[in-house]
Amino acid sequence: MSSPTPTHAPVPTSAPAGLRKFIVVGDVHADFAGLWGALRAAGCVTPGGQPTPPVRSGLYQVVLLGDLVHPKSQRAYDELLGATYDCHDPAHQAQVAAVQIEGLRAVRDYQAQAPGSVHIVLGNHDDVLVQPRFVLGTSGGLRHTEFDPRHGGTPLPADLSAWVGTFLRELRVGRVQFAHVGPLPAHACYDEWFYSDTSSKRWFLDTPEYVELAGLAFGVYGHTQMDRGIVVHEGHRFALADALHRREYLELMLDPGRENPLHNWRVVQF
Repeated sequence: MSSPTPTHAPVPTSAPAGLRKFIVVGDVHADFAGLWGALRAAGCVTPGGQPTPPVRSGLYQVVLLGDLVHPKSQRAYDELLGATYDCHDPAHQAQVAAVQIEGLRAVRDYQAQAPGSVHIVLGNHDDVLVQPRFVLGTSGGLRHTEFDPRHGGTPLPADLSAWVGTFLRELRVGRVQFAHVGPLPAHACYDEWFYSDTSSKRWFLDTPEYVELAGLAFGVYGHTQMDRGIVVHEGHRFALADALHRREYLELMLDPGRENPLHNWRVVQF
């Protein structure tokens, strides 16, 4: 594995009082190997899967932007299954659900060992785990039904369902917001309107001023895959960080006591 490569000025290794490092990982979509790779590169997880001392102490804060489940593509499902995945085959559904359940338990256990230092934002794919009102899928016709009992899937175990219920609609650090989709409250309400409204995928193109209008100094969002990697728009004060597939994560140095908490940032390749 290559060494992490910053694409911006390095983040200080020692933090003044009040300054904390935030390690932000975009949408996981069952790529747990990628998630752990990012956290290893950031110095946030031990070889045994436990939080490192900086995470346990709160000096490092880990933020996951949601969508922990549902591989993004047919190929990703095939890799998870070890064969060609058929979303209509109950046996295939059960197998990929079991693999993802194992991954979710590992993330839950990691979070539990560092209370207050690991934050998970609720994505729309996480939401349907506990409220299976919609069948999500891809433009290519792939359906994410492995956890939907209405379509032959395996219900999420009760303990994991309760844990997903603790995920955040947003995380605020002073005037910096971390959310799955965007700065508006409606962007975190995964109802019929959300799925019929194109703004969840276009707000940063059509109305990037939403971040400023919301009174935010900076916002960090996922949901829309960044094919060329993490995008940081300093003029409009936001970052789009759904780029785990590109093996990238975002680091921010924040001091919530400042009017503008953002001290520095960098995109890291691992």
